[in-house]
Amino acid sequence: MRHIRSFTAVLLTFISLSFCTGAYAQKFTELAQTPPMGWNTWNKFKCRINEDLIRATADAMVTTGMKDAGYEYVNIDDCWHGERSLLGFIQPDPKRFPSGMKALADYVHSKGLKLGIYSDAGKTTCAGYPGSQGFEDQDAAMYAHWGIDYVKYDWCDTRGLDAKTAYTKMRDAIYKTGRPMVFSICEWGSNNPTQWAPEIGHAWRTTSDIYQCWDCYLGDPKTAALSVLQILDLQTGLRDFAGPGRWNDMDMLEVGNGISDSQGRAHFTLWAMMNSPLITGNDLRNMSAATLSTLTNRAVIALNQDKLGIQALRVLRDGDIEIFAKPLAGGDWAIAFLNRGRQARTYSFNWVEQDIVDKLSKRELRFSKMIYQWQELWSNTKGSTAKKFDQVIPAEDVIVYRLTPSKH
Repeated sequence: MRHIRSFTAVLLTFISLSFCTGAYAQKFTELAQTPPMGWNTWNKFKCRINEDLIRATADAMVTTGMKDAGYEYVNIDDCWHGERSLLGFIQPDPKRFPSGMKALADYVHSKGLKLGIYSDAGKTTCAGYPGSQGFEDQDAAMYAHWGIDYVKYDWCDTRGLDAKTAYTKMRDAIYKTGRPMVFSICEWGSNNPTQWAPEIGHAWRTTSDIYQCWDCYLGDPKTAALSVLQILDLQTGLRDFAGPGRWNDMDMLEVGNGISDSQGRAHFTLWAMMNSPLITGNDLRNMSAATLSTLTNRAVIALNQDKLGIQALRVLRDGDIEIFAKPLAGGDWAIAFLNRGRQARTYSFNWVEQDIVDKLSKRELRFSKMIYQWQELWSNTKGSTAKKFDQVIPAEDVIVYRLTPSKH
């Protein structure tokens, strides 16, 4: 009887919301003022999920220090779905989630964290479970009842649908519930999302799915899984569209999922520099010390969470060496030296010979006019631009500096 009363309450809430016409539907603009940080089930676990995993991961996010480092969303991806009720309301799989989603959300919230969930704009999800097409209002109302904080919305089984229209329907459905939820658009960059997604979602995928590989080719970049470097290369020309409340999403992190520690450092640094959401995809219950150290490097996280919200610009490419610059609040800059190659390389860079001009932020780095103090964010070494950069950049790794103008 208790379940029936609870379900009836959801239905009554849904009906009342359906007749509410007071507010113009939009996204919750106060959310995601910096890129969302959290964890997602898909990269590591695919469909091997249940409520015990989610509870244990929430516990681990707290005990490992990841919560203190800024991670807050515990996101359930595909395969959580059970059947719809006779009235069309979605239910979780009773075997995987016997306590129900509301109880799970309550547990996650008790840890000071937030719970995310997954659906699809089509009739079925990518794994073949019920999608939200035709049930947008009911699904959003159910998510609100459960206490969901984040919705990832995929693009499988959507033949004949218009992406902007489909994502707008779910955005409006979420807004009508009155419960603020981050809305993450996952249509793989297939429908020019930069032209419409900023008004609809808080983040939008720019490519197809990531794969746990630094630099490999698995097929057509429009459909196949992509390596870290392939995804990085596809970000060209997108930075103008991102900013507070609207982020280019380069997909979940593969740190700790089989790539090397150096590749993980570079991967994490690049995602931070590019202001991608930092949604890790590894097993938080069983991390190496190196993986945890990478994921909780607060100095690198600070680049991603900088309140200015400007995505990095690639300013130079010299063979396997690439240099990225990111303006930061308060006059600081971040400069990352990436070695894409399989061999370490000694690299020299004379600061005073390389001015950097960013038209987007209307900021300039004139090293001939200003000396900057720097701190390297992985080694914590310090220096200044009065001396040229002359360093060995390890293979498939990165050196990243935070530059601060000298006071004298």
